Parts: sequence; structure tokens; C-alpha cells
Amino acid sequence: MRYKKINNRLYINNRKNYLKRVNSNSISIFVSNDPMPTNADETLPFVQDTNLLYLTGIDQEDTFLILAPNFPDESMREILFIKETSEEISIWEGNKLTKDEARKMSGINNVMWNEHFEKVLPLIVAESDEVYLDKNEHIRSVTQVETAQDRFLKNFKLKFKSCNIKRSYPILSDLRMIKNDIEVEMIRHACDITEKGFRRVLNFIKPKVWEYEIEAEFIHEFIRNNSKGFAYQPIIATGINACSLHYNENRSQCNNGELILMDVAAEYANYKSDMTRTVPVDGRFTERQLEIYSTVLNVKNEATNLLRPGITINEYHIEVGKIMESELIRIKLLDKKDIKNQDPKKPLFRKYFMHGTSHHLGLDVHDVGNFHIDLNPGNVFTVEPGIYIRDENIGVRLEDNILVGENENINIMKNIPIEAEEIEDLMN
Repeated sequence: MRYKKINNRLYINNRKNYLKRVNSNSISIFVSNDPMPTNADETLPFVQDTNLLYLTGIDQEDTFLILAPNFPDESMREILFIKETSEEISIWEGNKLTKDEARKMSGINNVMWNEHFEKVLPLIVAESDEVYLDKNEHIRSVTQVETAQDRFLKNFKLKFKSCNIKRSYPILSDLRMIKNDIEVEMIRHACDITEKGFRRVLNFIKPKVWEYEIEAEFIHEFIRNNSKGFAYQPIIATGINACSLHYNENRSQCNNGELILMDVAAEYANYKSDMTRTVPVDGRFTERQLEIYSTVLNVKNEATNLLRPGITINEYHIEVGKIMESELIRIKLLDKKDIKNQDPKKPLFRKYFMHGTSHHLGLDVHDVGNFHIDLNPGNVFTVEPGIYIRDENIGVRLEDNILVGENENINIMKNIPIEAEEIEDLMN
């Protein structure tokens, strides 16, 4: 574990809040993600199921959690199952959690080796009226493989055919939208690490460097500051590459006179940050580049002010679209006459700004959340408008992470340079 010990009060309270939402005399079961194979005997770095992380803090494969708040035996109301460690496992795979370590980390007293899971499960199910099972239902989820959750759900239905199965995902999605103080602090720490990386590359970027060299500078700084690495696959895009929204090959050379768009950020303790900055390769914006950059910054600042309790994200995106439309008219990329005749379902500003402005941020970079309910204090969102002009080889996106407050929003990335003048000063 690279990060400092997290107060298990976080996970204890998360479980308490979750159990307030489930029906009486129910049980809930959560399963860790699979280690994902490559070829031969290799596996990809393990990525834990974020709902299980949210409830336990356990970042280890072959983990199960059973919550049975009304089970007659109080000691069986919370059971954590983990992989049994051994000297041989320690030699070949490194240290795995002991029972005592898992207890301290999760705040769950009853920790068993996972070999007992299949024996204990029927005993718990027999005393329940319904069972909550977890599955990834994120609206943007695209899964081409059978996940551990999918497999468990299928096998559970075969084994316990008469059980009344409920969905835990909507409950956890709703809870996870509101970040508590501990969660905000970890996101803030991830942002601080991202800042260190960004300041490092400002001193490194110059004509003739390669995108992948900039990527290497970021990962060096992230890891040396106790991050596991990138919060997501980084985009380092110079020139025309910046006009491809999900460009991530990062293999082009940076040329004099170009802009370079960097959508790259660190994680900390599995919590994500999400930053985008656009800077001139040679350290000075041209007049045209500065015009586009300042426009995007204006939209970002106005969009940040729109994030407030009582508005939905869908309503917010409509309002941001109006701001972008007005700005594009001002800089003569759009014409008022054309706007009057546009198809409302296909607004013309989408030619230059084709993606959304904000998304939830937390344990997942595109965190769980409902876009149809009002924002609340404690929500953490990105704000990331952009303008992309392919025939000018200009792509500008700027992105900060915002904590929604009762009366005032907090920019968690306020210390990361973004004003054009400051960017130029730091690069020269």
C-alpha cells in the first residue's frame, strides 16, 4: 500500500448509510473484480470493484462481503472474506492481508478466509427475505467480458432459485454522489499530486520533444509522490491530435507553434483526479491561440458558477451550451443568422464543442451518479469545456475538479496554473 492508512470510520459509516436504504431482513453480497489475464501467465494490474472498495477499503482480489443486519447471530451481520495468505503466497505474490489487517482496514470484526464463503452463504440466505446483489449499471458501461459480478449473479440465481433478488447499484450510486470529508481530502491529495506533475512538465515541454516523453515525466512525478499512477489512460496530444477527443497513442513529436493538450491526472488511495491543460509547445501563445484559449477559460469559469444545488446536470449542460454558443459567435466561429435557423436538436456549437462539460468524480474517474436529480453539496464534478478547430490544428480543453458547496463552490485544482500569462511565465 503506497498511501497512508485511511481512517476506517469512512467504511464503517458507508456501510451504515447503505444499510439504512435496504429493506428489513435482507442481505447484501458484494464480490471483488477478477484479475484480468493477458497472454501466457500474465495478468493486468488488479483493479478493485469500486462499490466493494467504498464499503470495505479492501483493495485485494478474491474478496467477498456479506451484510446481514438482522441476522440472529450478531457476529454474522458483517462478514468479510479474504484470500488466505501463506508463506508461499508471500514469496510468489507478495504480502496479502492478514485477518487482523483486514479488520483494522475495514472496521469489520468477523473476517474469514474465502474458502468458507460457500459454506456460510446458504446459512445467511436461509434467514433472509430478499438478497441485494451488485452489478455494474453505469450508464456508459460497455463490457465485452463476463465480470465476476455477472458470473456470481448467474450462479446465485441457479443455486437459490426462490430468492427475491434486489439491486444494490442504485442505492450505492446515490450514496457515492455525495463525498464526505475523508473522500474530499483524498481527491484533493490526488489533485495535489497532479499539480506536481503538471509543474514538472511545464519545465520540460519544448519543440521536438515527444508526447510519450511528456507522459513519462508525469508518471515519474506521480509515482514518486505515492500514487499508483495515472487515474486513467493519459491523453498527450499536440497539434491536430488535440482534435481527437480520445487520442491516447502519445507518439507524435511536438513542433514549434503548436498547442499541446494534456488530459492527464493522478489517483490517490483509489480516488481519482481529472485535469486537462493546454499549453504552447514553444512557451508562447500566438494571438489566435490566445483568443481560443481565453474563450475556453471564460466558458469554464462561467460553467463553474452554474454548478449549484437545485440544478440537474442535464439542465446545466443546456445552460453551458448557451454560453459556448454566445462565445463562438463573439469570436466569429458561428454566425447569428445561422443560429436562428439551426435545428435545436443539432445545435451548431457542437461542431466545435462536441462533448459534455461535466461528470461525477470519485472512486471512478467517470463516477457513478444520476444526471436527472438536483445537485447537492458534496458532489464533486469536473468542468471541462473545449473548442476544437480541425482546419486550424487547434484543440483547447481546460478542466478543473469542483466540489459543490451550499453557498460557494470549491475549486480543488485552484493551485494548478491555468491563466495564460502564468503558463507562459512558468515555461520561460
